Amino acid sequence: MTIVRIACILFTVLPSLTAAAKADDLLIWSPAKLSERSYKATMGFRLPAEWETSAGADIALAATKSGAPLPDSEQAMLWGRIVRTNVTPAGQSQRGVKVSVDTLRGSGALTLSRSRSWILSDSLDMQSSRSVSVGYDPIDARQASVTASQALKLIHPWTGTSLSAGAGLSNASGDFSSSVAVSQTILPNLNLDASMTNPFSQDEAGSVNLRYRLNW
Repeated sequence: MTIVRIACILFTVLPSLTAAAKADDLLIWSPAKLSERSYKATMGFRLPAEWETSAGADIALAATKSGAPLPDSEQAMLWGRIVRTNVTPAGQSQRGVKVSVDTLRGSGALTLSRSRSWILSDSLDMQSSRSVSVGYDPIDARQASVTASQALKLIHPWTGTSLSAGAGLSNASGDFSSSVAVSQTILPNLNLDASMTNPFSQDEAGSVNLRYRLNW
């Protein structure tokens, strides 16, 4: 099935689903021009409930100057997500399930995630997240893989300073990875970030970035 056929099917099915929802704000439609000759669109629908459900597709394509599609540039990813969020005066927690299927390459993934943020003290907030992902790729030697990750972040909201640490383990490679990072807000839209991956190991690597964000 070519990407053109997939696009035609999605454009035919999704309007009927969103019409059943009978609300314009439930429609997901986000086209973007990534470069002069590459495009991407996210389309789908969402259904608000205690467990918010959304589903759709990501379609992308890039072409040469002559108009011919670039090899391996096509993307037709189907995805679905179920999320439940609980908010209390002391914090917020979220649980979710996400599934994605690459219809062109036959790969897919199922991810279970859980995150929580809460007030640790008068001057500190804490965030934690963990996820387990089961993936399948028919091209890889080990077609099925399981990856687990966990992260913690300590935030000082009054100064815009945060310190985070994370770790991950994959059964496909058997590798254990870890990272530490610190972020400091200099101006409302200007952040200084420093991070290090796999500290105290032969694969140790670090980076320092100055990020400026502009919204309009």
